[in-house]
Amino acid sequence: MMPKKRRKRVKKETKLWGLISYKPRWGLSIVGWLGILLTLACFFWLLLFKLEPFLAHSAPVEAEILVVEGWIADEGIIGAINEFESKSYELVITAGSPFGRGEYLSEYQDFANLSKATMTTLGFDPDKIQPVKTPKVIRDRTLASAGAVKKWLNKTELDPRAINVYTVDVHSRRTWLLYKKVFEPEITVGIISHPPLDYDPNAWWASSEGFRKVFSEGIAYIYAKFL
Repeated sequence: MMPKKRRKRVKKETKLWGLISYKPRWGLSIVGWLGILLTLACFFWLLLFKLEPFLAHSAPVEAEILVVEGWIADEGIIGAINEFESKSYELVITAGSPFGRGEYLSEYQDFANLSKATMTTLGFDPDKIQPVKTPKVIRDRTLASAGAVKKWLNKTELDPRAINVYTVDVHSRRTWLLYKKVFEPEITVGIISHPPLDYDPNAWWASSEGFRKVFSEGIAYIYAKFL
């Protein structure tokens, strides 16, 4: 007869006089703790040094039209002018929604026409600027802006093969995603990110503005990508 295999005894909870109890448990070894610490260190390294460049992404393409998000600051408008003049664009579209405040005091009712006026004042040819007023919506403003630009293009005889969208810093990744959803595959979309003006991209966590922008845009990108 084959000898019976001995079963390993599992230590059960033991008690000493009802005052002290002992029971075996699973726990992390030193290697396990080191693995967790290494994983956390890699996560924070990626967060600090890779998140901002990922969100502030530039991927321009050879395009006939430059779309400028009208709400960007004047320094961004100047950057858009330099971009237009350095390439072979045919038209610049300034896209923007109503102000939401001060409309009764300003001769410009929306960011699209305000950006056109700014570019004209800076010496840009007004005949090469087309303002496109975008709907006033509570959420998904960038998506609504992309839809308005495409709707305007569909009404014209223009048939661009590609467009570049000009925006600022960490907003660019989400803008690129949403414009691609609206325009591609019919029209190729590139993105150009103007450098940040109110925080250091190499130490964005050191300023409240940089911290707020990077994290809020990171959350907004996840929402746009998956929800």
